[in-house]
Amino acid sequence: MINKDTVTGFGIGFLAGAAIGVALGFLFAPRPGRETRELIKEKAEDWRERVEDWMERMEEKIEERVEERVDAVKKGRADKARKAVERQAG
Repeated sequence: MINKDTVTGFGIGFLAGAAIGVALGFLFAPRPGRETRELIKEKAEDWRERVEDWMERMEEKIEERVEERVDAVKKGRADKARKAVERQAG
């Protein structure tokens, strides 16, 4: 089952892996140090925003699914209660 901690952990791991990959790519590219640092900074910010957006979408999807499950349980309980009342009355 997916929970918020799993999604958060995956997001953090994904962000860390992406940042390391981008940083290594830029460090081995033939550019001046200042330009390389600026590119790393820009790419890190871009990836951070992407991961944050992804995590927000996943959180919304999880919340929707939880609400659907809660509604289904409530409906099931209401149906059982209604049937019990009908049996007692009938």
